Amino acid sequence: MSGTSLDGVDGVLVDLPQDGAAMRLLASAYQPFSAALRSEAMALQQPGENEIEREAQLANHLAENYAACVAALLQAHPQAQVRAIGVHGQTIRHRPELGYTRQTNNPALLAELCGIDVIADFRSRDVAAGGQGAPLVPAFHRAVFGAPEACRVVVNIGGISNISILHADGRTTGFDTGPGNVLMDAWIARHQGSSYDENGTWASQGRVQPDLLAAFCDEAFLQLTPPKSTGRDLFRPDWLAAKLSAFAAVSAVDVQATLCAFTAVTLADAISRYAPDVSAVSICGGGAYNATLMRALSIALQARDCAASVDSTARLDVSPSHVEALAFAWLAQRFTLRLPGNLPEVTGAEGLRILGALYPA
Repeated sequence: MSGTSLDGVDGVLVDLPQDGAAMRLLASAYQPFSAALRSEAMALQQPGENEIEREAQLANHLAENYAACVAALLQAHPQAQVRAIGVHGQTIRHRPELGYTRQTNNPALLAELCGIDVIADFRSRDVAAGGQGAPLVPAFHRAVFGAPEACRVVVNIGGISNISILHADGRTTGFDTGPGNVLMDAWIARHQGSSYDENGTWASQGRVQPDLLAAFCDEAFLQLTPPKSTGRDLFRPDWLAAKLSAFAAVSAVDVQATLCAFTAVTLADAISRYAPDVSAVSICGGGAYNATLMRALSIALQARDCAASVDSTARLDVSPSHVEALAFAWLAQRFTLRLPGNLPEVTGAEGLRILGALYPA
């Protein structure tokens, strides 16, 4: 899995029994992106010159990174009999309202490099069926984290934030809530030269500006009812610059603090509105390691009379760094078994669909 944060590839080697037994994580690996790859992936978020060739070259470089991650996993377990590699690709455009989503990847090259069947392109089938193509992880969250007679919310805070609501009655709903780390990462890169705000340290040094926070929250996407999804197509530096145009006197560190609060309050608003009976909120993705953001989310939930505990998925015995990669291994297995991987009540698709495309070894 390589997500919207564009930091690198998270990989897992996982045994997923078909008899309902618990999954077993055998190995994990991380392959960081080079600065050049990250820069090119970022540039392709917007139309530009010669972008078809540039995207093709990016896809090749991504496949090489994915192959390196697979090699590291197999080095840890050289005797593993791998059924398939599930690979998400790198989202560079997400426009379901126009009938497409684009996850750049070269799965044919990945199959060639690894000699293992590759299953890719998970989102486009759901979009073809009228869905958002996102989020796809709620079905996996239900399978792994669901609890009888308890409402749990699983929050993935990557570049974008999304929630899975595992209702006590067995229903599963979910949607993208808005930005996760994407705006904070862009702002600290501009002013501090860092790729992300480690532990939210810089944000913790600033003061949240209520008027600026209100301006951030004045965004039509946030008022839409689910199903809904978003990405860098909306929450990008241009969006932030437009919002800041009337707040020139606000210091850079206070902007960072307010962006952190923005992620927290949009999540808290979504949780309190759609899961008022939630008993526990479990965080995965990079945001789980941002203590300032975790604290802000707890405070925002309490302000909305939500007494749910807030912790990372490590409390449920799954590392926050592994959840999304595990989800796409699970989706790959669903494909091999010819079982649906989407939830129409989450994505808005016309029905259950088998997700993915096979690239044989």
